[in-house]
Order: sequence, then C-alpha cells, then structure tokens
Amino acid sequence: MTLRGSVEQDGFCLVPGILDGTAISRLIAAMDHADVARSTRKDATYGARNILDVPEVTSLARSLEISSLIAELIGANAKPVRGIFFDKTAEANWPVAWHQDLTLALAERRDVDGWSGWSTKAGVAHVQPPVPILERMVTLRLHLDDCDAGNGPLKVLSGTHKLGRLRPEQIQSLRSERPEETCVAPAGSALAMKPLLLHASSAARIPRHRRVVHIEFAPADLLPQPLRWAIG
Repeated sequence: MTLRGSVEQDGFCLVPGILDGTAISRLIAAMDHADVARSTRKDATYGARNILDVPEVTSLARSLEISSLIAELIGANAKPVRGIFFDKTAEANWPVAWHQDLTLALAERRDVDGWSGWSTKAGVAHVQPPVPILERMVTLRLHLDDCDAGNGPLKVLSGTHKLGRLRPEQIQSLRSERPEETCVAPAGSALAMKPLLLHASSAARIPRHRRVVHIEFAPADLLPQPLRWAIG
C-alpha cells in the first residue's frame, strides 16, 4: 500500500529517516532560543505556539523532502499553515485525553457560515471549520528524540478519522470498541496523521525529552474567501 493509501485508510503512518542528526540538532538549538509563545513549568518549556515564525522550522516545512512527502499525501499545492512544539519533561508530565484536532489558525476573525468556536491563542485567531476542510489536511509530527513506550508516545484509534467530528459519548464508546495503537517513533522520524484521527498520550513512565515539531499542512486553495491563514 502507498503512503497516501495508509494514511487514508488508517489515519496515520510512520515515516522513518526524515531528519538526520544535523537537522535534529539545528531544530533543537533553534527552539531553545526562539522568540515564540511558550508554555513553561519550572523554567522548562513543554509547549510552544506559532513556531512557523522560527526560520529553521519554516525552512524545514518548505524543504524539498517535506514538500515531496506532503505532495504524496494531499497534493503538490499544499503549504504549512500552523506549527506547534511539544515536549514531555519531569517538570511537565501529564496525560493528554483522547481528542481530535479541530481548530485552524487564521489571520483574523471573519464570520463565515459553518465556521464556529472562534478563540484567540497566543495572539492568533483560531476557529473550528466544517469537517470537509479538516478531511483535506494532514499533520506531520517530527520527532527530535527517540519516543518509546516509556516516555508518553502518541496513542491512536485507527480509522476514526473517517467518522467526522465526534461527541464525547462517541469518543468514549469508540475507546471500548477499538484497540488503541501506540506510535513508537525513533528520532528523525515523522508521524503523518489526519487531524480528525482520535489520539491521546499517557504521562511518561520515565520522563525525559520527547520533543515533537507538529506542522499542519493544507491545500493552498482550501480556505473560502475572505478567510486567510495566520501564516503567509
């Protein structure tokens, strides 16, 4: 099965060997010093928003290797539209509940039918779009550290991206009906996933860095007028 076929069928696929050691070191150094909206605890950063403002992240997202991978998944006219950084440390180590990724980062609020739940996060407008919009997108989770079963890997429920926007009671039911899969990922690999895929993570049993650069991609013609992406 092709990579696109796997992602369309299961909602996710692990792609090894996307980043080499030099690229990983460059990204870690860039994130350590980037002027971005950070979430911290005891001076340790466990999350950051708006990381497509970091030149090294944008350069990676637009690189030939990443662009070729995204073209295979959703088409050649796709572009990066939001970047987030995640980590798990001893100071910030908790489980993430089962959820879907339902919001987009846009340049400003504009009232459009079917677009709801407007909010502001780190100074950027966010909104929940209609399901067909999310169905055309894909996310890459680029691992900067080895992520094994002990340090809070992503867990997914395969195929749930095909079920639309899910209510809490539906999520609870699906958890009992479908086996969860654990996405163990070596440093340098990328987990490609659909935003509507149900996913979660446990607290790390052995807390240590589990740094992930999360970049969302969308077809360039995805947004209806007058909506615009937060990133150009």
